[in-house]
Amino acid sequence: MDFAGLNYLAILVAAIAAFMFGAVYYSTLGKPWMKAARIKPEDARMEPSLFITSFVAELIMAWVLAGVIGHLGAGQVTFWNGVVSGAFIWLGFMATTVAVNQRYEGFGWDLTLIDAGHWLGVALIMGGVIGLFGV
Repeated sequence: MDFAGLNYLAILVAAIAAFMFGAVYYSTLGKPWMKAARIKPEDARMEPSLFITSFVAELIMAWVLAGVIGHLGAGQVTFWNGVVSGAFIWLGFMATTVAVNQRYEGFGWDLTLIDAGHWLGVALIMGGVIGLFGV
């Protein structure tokens, strides 16, 4: 399952694990998230295209994160290095992007904390899974 230095099984498992985390995370925080996002429960859309888009995006994230972790060098693709890489990617790109976008969109910090918390979990899970699989 190894091609061009990337373990595609690890990428797939990381994306699935992250997607499942998101399902549990937003199931748990659904009401506070809808309030923060100003979505009325009767207006909430749960269309298949949303889930497909989410999974494809997470698959791409896992692929890119695997490439980043792989650049650490031979013998460096470990669980810990995967988690640390995921945390850095989250802090430098995910959390900052969510914060900026939601400020311009006029949302409060409550939504940012919920969404950024989700992406932190995604990045840590993906990094850990990719690191566990190694190359």
